[in-house]
Amino acid sequence: MIVLRQPLARRTLLRGLGTTIALPFLEAMMPTARAADITARPKRLQIFYTPNGMMMDQYRPASAGKLVLPPTLEPLAPFRDRITVISGLGHPMAAALGDRPAGHGRSCPAFLTGSHVRQTEGTDIRCGISVDQVYARHVGDATQLGSLELGIDRASLLGSCDIGYSCAYTNGISWANPTVPLPVTANPRDVFERLFGDGDALDPASRLAQLRRRSSILDFVADDTARLSGQLGAGDRHKLDEFLDATRDIERRIQKAMASGDAGAQAASLERPAGIPDSFDDHVKMMIDLQVLAIQADITRVGSFMIGREISNRTYPEIGVSDSHHMLSHHGNSPEKMAKLALINRRHMEYFAYMLGKMAAVKDGDATLLDRTLVIRGSAFGDPNVHDHMDLPVIVAGGLAPGGRHVVVPKGTTMSNLLLAALHTLDVPAKSFGDSTGPLADLAHG
Repeated sequence: MIVLRQPLARRTLLRGLGTTIALPFLEAMMPTARAADITARPKRLQIFYTPNGMMMDQYRPASAGKLVLPPTLEPLAPFRDRITVISGLGHPMAAALGDRPAGHGRSCPAFLTGSHVRQTEGTDIRCGISVDQVYARHVGDATQLGSLELGIDRASLLGSCDIGYSCAYTNGISWANPTVPLPVTANPRDVFERLFGDGDALDPASRLAQLRRRSSILDFVADDTARLSGQLGAGDRHKLDEFLDATRDIERRIQKAMASGDAGAQAASLERPAGIPDSFDDHVKMMIDLQVLAIQADITRVGSFMIGREISNRTYPEIGVSDSHHMLSHHGNSPEKMAKLALINRRHMEYFAYMLGKMAAVKDGDATLLDRTLVIRGSAFGDPNVHDHMDLPVIVAGGLAPGGRHVVVPKGTTMSNLLLAALHTLDVPAKSFGDSTGPLADLAHG
């Protein structure tokens, strides 16, 4: 039984059969006055990655200084004062440096590591630790999960995905160390069970009971929830109810996707595992919602989301683009292809805006999740037609860095300088990162 004689522990869990649910930040967790919450609230890091480069003429603001949004960035208008566009950053380590010509296989792994990968199609892969994993190590065991790597496309497990380069280099963007890549999880059901099971997943008995009854994990923690709710103030009860409602909403959507998958199991079992929605839009938003739910409950403070793998051939008929994304990225300066690629870029930016909006809507003490999160959005290429890895489309968002600006740095400045500055913003006392030459001063407040 939970008794609030002292401040509620930050890692208090609601427990039930095979289920644990971490709590969002509550006033009852504050040891003293509200002012203490400002320094007590954790800092978070989120990465939003889009593949196959960008139509830079539609993306890049016309001038440095106050941010004026070009067409691709118009969906970010509600967050203009919370974002900074940084132009001129590149990854020198994504160059061939004597290796055979290729692009995606080097640029994707360099994005968060600043490292030059070993050219191989075998198991002897080598890269470098990624910035999100440096921060995850810094956070340590303060959270249930060190980090959460999500995406839309399932990993390619065998062979090469770019000429001469293992699929391990493009399956994800996070690296635990130079030889251990962290591929993304693409099935919302798997993510949900990882977040709310005892351990990495619900135990088999609980999972079977849920599937048979179409019940909610909230049913398993109902008694603990009632005990806690009765001892909270009105504001905390409202916040807890909002969090549990959001959890249940995602759960219903996953169950709906699973039911749809069951209906066509024989036809879809090899293509779409149960739990992945048929709609790309539903899938993306569900994964973003899970990512936000994870940081809301402080299950983790570190997350990355890939809206697509490099060399993705996804089509976007919902916006009138039936051509494959990767093929359009090699547009050969065709006006028609460039226009279609710009539509995809803008669509991806709409999803980035959706993520920022979800974080901004969640209270975190006296502020919001977005206020205490550093968000980095980017791609491994600028102009994909030439595999340009030296002029990347990078955006920094959230309340941990200044916003409302377009910063132009000298072309060729390594992105590792930004990643080093990000670590400093997150209170990691790193002296260097990747091929950095020093922290990017433009990321600092004031």
